[in-house]
Amino acid sequence: MIIKNAIIYTEQKAFQKGELYIQDGKFSSQTTEHMVIDANGCYAIPGLIDLHLHGCGGHDLCDGTLESLASIAQYEARAGITAICPATMTLPKQDLINILRTAAEYKNQCQPSGAHADLVGINMEGPFISSAKKGAQDPQHIVSCSTQTAREFIEASDGLVKLIGIAPECNPDFVSFITQLKDQVHISLAHTNADYATAKAAFDAGADHAVHLYNAMPAFTHRQPGVIGAVCDSPHVYAELICDGIHIHPAVVRATLRMLGADRVVFISDSMRATGMPDGSYTLGGLDVNVTNKKATLASDGAIAGSASNLMECVKTAVTQMDIPLETAIACATIHPAKRLGIFEERGSISVGKKADLVLLDDSLNVKLVIKDGKCLTADKTV
Repeated sequence: MIIKNAIIYTEQKAFQKGELYIQDGKFSSQTTEHMVIDANGCYAIPGLIDLHLHGCGGHDLCDGTLESLASIAQYEARAGITAICPATMTLPKQDLINILRTAAEYKNQCQPSGAHADLVGINMEGPFISSAKKGAQDPQHIVSCSTQTAREFIEASDGLVKLIGIAPECNPDFVSFITQLKDQVHISLAHTNADYATAKAAFDAGADHAVHLYNAMPAFTHRQPGVIGAVCDSPHVYAELICDGIHIHPAVVRATLRMLGADRVVFISDSMRATGMPDGSYTLGGLDVNVTNKKATLASDGAIAGSASNLMECVKTAVTQMDIPLETAIACATIHPAKRLGIFEERGSISVGKKADLVLLDDSLNVKLVIKDGKCLTADKTV
């Protein structure tokens, strides 16, 4: 396949006009394939990578079925998200183990190719969190962090678990937990009420990730900088941001990119099953959720309950409504999550030898064509 006249996003996080070549499902320096796509006026960007979503299209990872995983992957691919690392909720231990086993079975035995996003990991948002910052997590299933339980989760997933969240202030032995597991998975601070000193101690021990920064954690103030201040002072830590226009004010998104440096920021969707669906009543982690105008809130207390936007919509919102440069927004949804998940050698940028996962966007950032593993996902190849 040859894609000509494209405005190509490069690993240097800049655009240049040129041609792309795809051979045997990978980006190449030449090709013997004869299909030609004229991408005149279109941006060519890598397929997006969402390392924190729960579901979409009426399905959720925690449904615990192969069918739900396939449906989620199909929806995501068509939206231009070609790799996913969905997140668990706070559920009973055995339920989580069953969900992780199903994910491993899907990954190892029956993952569809082509028209489906690749399952590249699992992000365990619960159950080792704080009831004080539970958000849309079910408090009755919150437990203290346990190295043994975490290892059971990793084993059940056949190594698919890439991140495990904890609230360090709720766990006196959090340093031991982190030091024992940090070489197997990324330890994140998630749904935590930790103060600065506790959060910084966790990062100093080897935790290196923050789940949806600003949400489900203490506010950043001039005398109590909390988790956010500790993230700022820990250069090895990546931070997730939900740029759906609901979770975080645009000024805060801009300030965070300046404060941390864009290289440490990963855009996520935190999407739940209502994404891609009409307004109505849904569930998240067993709790009832109402969705109106893309805002998802718990029926019980009105707390925000995930998002109803996919990652491509979040990127578009960041650029068009938050004044984030397009080059920065794309990096935060491709290069940075690929590096966080340890898969940058095979995906996350348009480079010779990497998987040919590609999205063509028009000048309004609408998806015109998705190419997955070198194959177009739509019957109409024109753009």
